[in-house]
Order: sequence, then C-alpha cells, then structure tokens
Amino acid sequence: MPEFKPNTLYYGDNLQVLRDFPSECVDLIYLDPPFNSNRNYNVLFKESAGVEAEAQIQAFEDTWHWGIEGTTTWDTYNQIVQKQDDVGKMLQAFVQALGHNDVTAYLTMMTPRLVMLGRVLKPTGSIYLHCDPTASPYLRLLMDAVFGTENYQNEVVWHYHSGGASPRKRWARKHDLLLFYSKCDGFVFNVQREPYSAVIAKKREHLFHPEGKGGDDVFEIPMLSTVSKERLGYPTQKPEALLERIIKASTNKGQVVLDPFCGCGTALAVAERLGRRWIGIDT
Repeated sequence: MPEFKPNTLYYGDNLQVLRDFPSECVDLIYLDPPFNSNRNYNVLFKESAGVEAEAQIQAFEDTWHWGIEGTTTWDTYNQIVQKQDDVGKMLQAFVQALGHNDVTAYLTMMTPRLVMLGRVLKPTGSIYLHCDPTASPYLRLLMDAVFGTENYQNEVVWHYHSGGASPRKRWARKHDLLLFYSKCDGFVFNVQREPYSAVIAKKREHLFHPEGKGGDDVFEIPMLSTVSKERLGYPTQKPEALLERIIKASTNKGQVVLDPFCGCGTALAVAERLGRRWIGIDT
C-alpha cells in the first residue's frame, strides 16, 4: 500500500493508487485525462465491439475502448450500473442513448475515477476537469452526478490561437474547457485580478480596484509555441500560465495539489514554484 506523502510522484493506475489515499486529503485536483479528440467526430460515436474494437487499441493508445465481453471496460460498466445510484443511472443512460463506442467507453473509465477523486478532495477543495468540446457535455453531467449540481461553479474557457488554415464549413476550434466544481460551500477561491485596459482606465478611474479588474471565465492564454522554453516534447503539454491561474485561485500556500494524469508534470512544477505541495500519478 503506497503511503500518502505530498511532493511525491506515484507510478501506476491512478484508480488503484487513489484507493489507498485517505479521504479528504487534497485541496485542489487538476486533471487533463487523455482523449483522442483529433479523430473524426463520427468515428468516435460509431458503435464498436468485438475483435475490430480490440485491434483499435494499438492504433489509438490514448483512447479507451469497449473491447470484447469480459474485458476491463465491460466489467467496470457492470459494476457501476449495478449500484443504481445517481452516478450509475447517469452512465447507464449514456450507454443506452449513445451505444457502445469510444466516447461511452471513455466515460465508463472516467466514472470510478471521478468518484474516487471526490472522496479524496477536502470539503474546502475544488476540482478542474480539463476537456475538449467533444466529451465535455457528458463529463459535465457525470460531474453533476458525482459532486452535485449545487457545486458546479464555472465552465472555464481556455481560448488560444494556433496556426493552420481555418476549415471551410465550420468555425475554427480554438478553445478547451475546464469544468470547475467545488466539494461544498466554503471552498477556497482567491480572486485573480488583471490590469484594466487603457481605454477603460481613462473612463472609469473612480471605479478602479487598486489591484485591477476581477478575472472572468475566459482565459486568454497562448498555447505553447514550438520554440517555447517550456517545451518538453510532450504532445498535450499545457502552458504554465494556465496552471498558475488555477492554482493561485483555488489554493493557498502549503496546500496540496493533485494531478492524477500528470503526464509531463506541468501542474506539479507550477505547484512547487508557487509554494504548494503536490501529488502526481502517472502510468
């Protein structure tokens, strides 16, 4: 059994590692779980089963699949829906409505992890689930079931600019979403202020807050460029500025930040720099 020890990187399946953590031991959870959103939207929702689905695992290693009866996804799904609690009923509804495809397999794997993350989060804590618009509607409903609709705080938009030609028949996709939930009332939140624009500053001088205007739920933060000094060669690496805004807002110095899908460790590095303790889990 791994000992719960802040400033530690754990190696293994995050669900198994989290089971050995004490309840209510972390102050902030940031997670950016892998999901292959670059695949065709219609393919993601295509019904899949049997040998063909098993073969896809090699082609898309960062996406979960149903596979054949008796494999992990099927077993997990059956265990969850048998409980017939709010979470189980929600997952069952997804599968009944959408079928057995990569999206519902992904949701099946996420469900017990969200439940476990809710267990280890302190009453004063918060969780930010980073996702793209493909799965975010379903993840939000799962988060509602796990944390309660009353604890939904924001759908934060991370808006960025990136290269490449715009598509001909739709708007260019230039944002990710972060679903922000608290554990209950009384959660830590430190308002992040930004400088006033020169125009606003001139017109509304008497209304100024000395530290700037309160931040809103759209984060205008650039993606990492190919020549950025932060680059570590990790394909889904996020900018430190994004994690810094979240960690400053939702923790105080000395509190514990958990990233259960820590990848290249950006959240952990920023937490360390800001005087927070941290826990990382990676496979």
